[in-house]
Amino acid sequence: MDSQDIRILAIESSCDETAAAVVVGGRDVRSNIISSQIDIHTLYGGVVPEIASRKHIERINQVIGQALETAGMGLDDMDAIAVTYGPGLVGALLVGVAEAKAIAYAKQLPLIGVHHIEGHISANYIENKDLEPPFLCLVVSGGHTHLVNAADYGVYEVIGRTRDDAAGEAFDKAARAIGLGYPGGPKIEKAARSGNPDAIHFPRAKVGGSEYDFSFSGLKSSVLNYLNGCRMKQIPVIGEDVAASFQKAVVDVLVDNAMRAVEQFHAEKFAIAGGVASNSALRSSMEAACRERGVRFYCPSPVLCTDNAAMIGTAAYYEYKKGRRDDWTLNAVPNLKLG
Repeated sequence: MDSQDIRILAIESSCDETAAAVVVGGRDVRSNIISSQIDIHTLYGGVVPEIASRKHIERINQVIGQALETAGMGLDDMDAIAVTYGPGLVGALLVGVAEAKAIAYAKQLPLIGVHHIEGHISANYIENKDLEPPFLCLVVSGGHTHLVNAADYGVYEVIGRTRDDAAGEAFDKAARAIGLGYPGGPKIEKAARSGNPDAIHFPRAKVGGSEYDFSFSGLKSSVLNYLNGCRMKQIPVIGEDVAASFQKAVVDVLVDNAMRAVEQFHAEKFAIAGGVASNSALRSSMEAACRERGVRFYCPSPVLCTDNAAMIGTAAYYEYKKGRRDDWTLNAVPNLKLG
């Protein structure tokens, strides 16, 4: 069979989106169905793992059925089944892994476990048909902030990571402190549009001895201290200014570390991925920084930045071509490392 005809049913359930997709030849997405639980978790101010797991169980069969129907295919048309097996919430991951194993066993199809972060990096291939490794990629989401050297398909070196909060986690915590609610990323981005990013100077942390690593806990504390100080002194808080100033501080650190790596690795291509990569301020700042240095910049559409199964299918395609196959012992690995 021509590798361009390989059809993969992909499943993603690492957090609070139940997703399934049909991907042909690695970059041709025939369907990408996402069932979000955001309305439920908003009630609690964040993702509740037990609720997430139960909702995955309720929705996964319907989502897979819809993905196949949208693609105009059935399970008998598939050449492999792919699934996220880590990192993520263990209960949520187990739902997807169990489903994928059951389908692969029943249809006697190859099973491919996919690293969630590899999926995010691979999302860049879907709309950028010209993109090939090597390139550098910044993966920024609610659970991860990784600066990765993608040396080849499936070959990754993490050259920088957060020492504490992930960027998306910092957005959520800052949004909660400001009173914007959950999810923090979109709420802060919206508020920041009408705020002054230079109104408040929040710190830009550098990690001693690790020039590519990130730290956002001090920034989060600075936001809390600023808000508490205003309340104690009875100074009115302009939430939009706090949001804009916080967002600028996060973006500055992400761009500075990324461009330092671009220069030292002599990278010609740079990509971003993950939920925070849908932030328009980050996208525009990173694109401008790359343009200044003559570096080609890549980023997925916002729907492909957040958790989805199309990216898992794309990552699985390249693993499939390399001969990667998993057996029935495949299990959820909540703290799975990349590389």
